[in-house]
Amino acid sequence: QVQLVESGGGLVQAGGSLRLSCAASGTIFGFNAMGWYRQAPGKQRELVAVISSGGSTNYADFVKGRFTISRDNAKNTVYLQMNSLKPEDTAVYYCNTPSRSGISTSWGQGTQVTVSS
Repeated sequence: QVQLVESGGGLVQAGGSLRLSCAASGTIFGFNAMGWYRQAPGKQRELVAVISSGGSTNYADFVKGRFTISRDNAKNTVYLQMNSLKPEDTAVYYCNTPSRSGISTSWGQGTQVTVSS
């Protein structure tokens, strides 16, 4: 079974930075694309950024230029560097492979990011 453990969230003021980490186990990490998602209360989960097995990246328009996704296949870890944070970035952040994102049991607990104004 795949296990995903997110960490690095916290409380930060607007304009600040955080670096999120996602450690994966139970799978061959380097074979899969990995994405960061977020969900705010009362809202749908949305894709924030994705990185392919080959390292190519794509970002949602609302984070482009502020967030950077990266991966270290040797450590089975994907990262999300978040700069210039805004209050609207407040959400629980999750990692997952897009191919499993439709499976409800595939999600971990996420990590809470709260940005104050």
